[in-house]
Amino acid sequence: MNAIFLSAAWLIPVVAYLLGSIPFGLLIVKAQGGPDIRAIGSGNIGAANVTRHAGKFAGILTLLFDAGKGYLAVWLATHFSPGNIRWIMVAAVCAVVGHMFPIWLNFKGGKGVATGLGVFLPIAWQAVAAGIVLWLVVVIFWRYSSLGSISAAVALPFFVYLLYAPGHAPPEFVTLGTVIISVLVLVKHRPNIARLVAGEEPHLNFSGKKKDV
Repeated sequence: MNAIFLSAAWLIPVVAYLLGSIPFGLLIVKAQGGPDIRAIGSGNIGAANVTRHAGKFAGILTLLFDAGKGYLAVWLATHFSPGNIRWIMVAAVCAVVGHMFPIWLNFKGGKGVATGLGVFLPIAWQAVAAGIVLWLVVVIFWRYSSLGSISAAVALPFFVYLLYAPGHAPPEFVTLGTVIISVLVLVKHRPNIARLVAGEEPHLNFSGKKKDV
């Protein structure tokens, strides 16, 4: 069994990356008869831009599918490794990288927030819950989805460290993978950070009304 796994282990990062690369935001807006979401607003294929310009329902679907592909990538790695935390974290990182740099879109993708949420659900759901609470608090008070995502990304390594196994430090691979994903999310949010500093970042639309579609 170990020999079979080792011979096919390289498939784990490949499958995780390809799953992460599926551009659900783009596909959902297209399925609704809308234009290319990459040409609207921030140009991001993620849930926030989809919600802002294609409506709340499309945004929720995008969030669920983007999170779902991350969850599936980690679930498959857990099933086929079996349960090897190193391969699980490799799958988590590769799924997020796939969403950010999808092969189907010339490596220009989303910012990894929803997919990151999905990959950590089976790894440390308590940390995910804490990150969602933080995101909600920031968004409710300041109405900036990007600021909520940035805050959650910064806090995630601390949440995972404290909640992965309370009273015990998580495995080094968990810490390393979490930090890598958090840094990637922050790097992808550099334009948002610049707009926040300049006071030009658009607020999240809570009305559910479409814009520019």
